[in-house]
Amino acid sequence: MKFIVDFHIHSKFSRATSKDMNLDVLARWAKIKGIKVLGTGDFTHPEWLFLIKERLTEAGNGFYQLKDLRKINNEYLSNISFSLDDVFFILSSEISFIYSKKDKVRKVHLIIIAPDLKYVEKLNKKLSGIGNLNADGRPIIGMDAKDFLKMSLEECPDCLVIPAHVWTPWFSLFGANSGFDSVEECFEELTPYIYALETGLSSDPAMNWRLSSLDRYTLVSNSDAHSPSKIGREANVFDTDLSYNGIIEAIKEGNPSKFLYTIEFFPEEGKYHYDGHRNCGVVFSPKQTIENNYICPKCGQRLTVGVMHRIELLSDRNEGEKPPGKIPFKNLIPLNEIIGEALGKTAESKIVWDNYFKLINNFGNEHTVLTEIPLDEIEKIAGSKITLGIERMRKGEVKITPGYDGVYGKISIFERETEAEQKQLKLF
Repeated sequence: MKFIVDFHIHSKFSRATSKDMNLDVLARWAKIKGIKVLGTGDFTHPEWLFLIKERLTEAGNGFYQLKDLRKINNEYLSNISFSLDDVFFILSSEISFIYSKKDKVRKVHLIIIAPDLKYVEKLNKKLSGIGNLNADGRPIIGMDAKDFLKMSLEECPDCLVIPAHVWTPWFSLFGANSGFDSVEECFEELTPYIYALETGLSSDPAMNWRLSSLDRYTLVSNSDAHSPSKIGREANVFDTDLSYNGIIEAIKEGNPSKFLYTIEFFPEEGKYHYDGHRNCGVVFSPKQTIENNYICPKCGQRLTVGVMHRIELLSDRNEGEKPPGKIPFKNLIPLNEIIGEALGKTAESKIVWDNYFKLINNFGNEHTVLTEIPLDEIEKIAGSKITLGIERMRKGEVKITPGYDGVYGKISIFERETEAEQKQLKLF
């Protein structure tokens, strides 16, 4: 069975998240996005875990689902047809580990995925003696990442630990400011128990393929969403039996016949793709950063070194090289962003969402619209310019100003229009 999974999101108990990040709203948005299995996120947080137990029930396949349907007061969501079997939840959480190793402060984020609440409760009990789980949905734990992996293997042998957004500068395995230069340097003798790495929004699989040392790892992609409409912006497409074991085995095996592809941002759109200094508006390629000795030419402070730079430093393959047997990927742009640019409106404006849900109600979900529905059918509902935007995205005909130092990149789909194209659109 082909289905989409987004493992890594956050609840309303994480910092800088929407108050709408609750299970009932998330389930509806998962169906809208085309996601069959959605991570709960934040299972280490006591209040969120209470709500997970209150609202979810075991589905019998290592997943959970809503116990019942509750009315949602939202003009769009209330009109979405939804049944309890439409979306399943998988227990997941992200934890921030800050610790000292080899005379350097390390800040590494890990995702943990669990098959059962009994394992979650055992892990939480252990972690609560080390850090304050109430403080944030993504807690800060003063513990070596390797020691946590050891703990999780002891308490939950069927759990899966995945280093999160491995290239971001501040809180990741390969981060320029607090990470390592190899997986082995972080996890030492336990490295064989790391089966997958999360690419993060600022890198895609092709960038990671440039490091031969990463060939043994399956690359996964997730939204890391802080608001419901952002789930699924990156995700994973499987063709296995619909179960926890089916997914975990597909990840461990890295078999492209079972793990079909990942859904990716165009990595330039990620907010740490290039180097730069946000306060000064300085954005540099790796080459420019080196030429400027890593110093901001405006204020004299050190530049934030981004994902592309770190990959350039650690890679041993040229750009474009692909090792055999790797899981493919598709670069997509969120549908509301395409509609927003086509209409000259912000992606979150009402007219954009009106057009968005017109497409959803006609074709089922966002992923189907972005990847499968014939363009002539989309045009009947959405008009020529939105359809042209979807066509250009499918072809990769986009212009992107790279993100840097916490600033998202900007995608332009229509900037290349000729005068003739503009006249043609007006005729429609």
